[in-house]
Amino acid sequence: MDLGPDTPISPMLAKVMPTVPEPDSIAGGLSYEPKWDGFRAIVYFDGHDIQIGSRGSKPLTRYFPELVATLTDQLPHACVLDGEIVVRVGNPGHEHLDWEALSQRIHPAEGRIAKLSVDAPAAFVAFDLLAEKDRSLLDDSFESRRSALETLLADAAAPLHMTQVTRDVELARRWLVEFEGAGLDGVVSKPLAAAYSPGKRIMFKTKHARTADVVLLGYRVHKSGIGVGSLLLGLYDANGELQNVGGASAFTDARRLELVDELAPLVVTDESGRAVTGERERTRFSAGKDMSFVQLEPSRVIEVRYDQMEGMRFRHSAQFFRWRPDRDARSCTFEQLDRPIAYDLGDVLA
Repeated sequence: MDLGPDTPISPMLAKVMPTVPEPDSIAGGLSYEPKWDGFRAIVYFDGHDIQIGSRGSKPLTRYFPELVATLTDQLPHACVLDGEIVVRVGNPGHEHLDWEALSQRIHPAEGRIAKLSVDAPAAFVAFDLLAEKDRSLLDDSFESRRSALETLLADAAAPLHMTQVTRDVELARRWLVEFEGAGLDGVVSKPLAAAYSPGKRIMFKTKHARTADVVLLGYRVHKSGIGVGSLLLGLYDANGELQNVGGASAFTDARRLELVDELAPLVVTDESGRAVTGERERTRFSAGKDMSFVQLEPSRVIEVRYDQMEGMRFRHSAQFFRWRPDRDARSCTFEQLDRPIAYDLGDVLA
């Protein structure tokens, strides 16, 4: 088998679609499946050893010893799988995905890795088969690859799973709404006739899109040292306390400079007239980064686009949409947020 960790595969990617596309919008039709919110991973099994690579081909094997054990035990022969590593939390009937628990699994200490593999065990959800035994399947259609995957994993058991698929677009649109309650990220649409194209956006993804009115708390200077790099956002909780909920970024060079002037009247200064700065909450992913920000009076309201919440924060960086001069900052509370209806992850994996 030519495909292996020494010649890693760049996963096939997806274009963003505002809605789940109709099946006849693509020649040969579409297959729909849930979009998992975890670590994209390619699993290489040579019949003896398991190697797991990230989306960027970085080795993940050492971080997930429990997956290495179950994949070695359950896979019947050499193969290459495309899928997602996730962490399940909650009691049966009330399970959901936990991104924070998954992110903690990437830890340098062997002892910590061993402990987390027991305390927060991972699962692997397979959604494509790229090679089997000594044959590459990259040039085969997705319809053919899916059929081979179903045969390969016919006897699979947790924590090894095979994602659900459907050709019913109305069911896929229901999944988009319902599965979010279990922590999933949207719906992926795959052309049935398409070969696997590493690194190319052949598939389509439809994610949740929402807006929220938030209070502007401050800004970080761009890494270049010039202009606004990102905006710090807040919402008022039930106790009337202003909570940091994340940031908004991705401004053009010109807009970064404009924002400095626009926000200048809001900058909080000390007795000497210097801008007051603070520091954003540090995480294990921010080590070595400048987390300082310029503090602003919490009076300006902006509307942002976001996909979903992770606890009390935006799961990903929000997108600036527009200023809301008509909104009072105190009216920007968590109550406005659209919360998904709870859905059991066990039903998604069934």
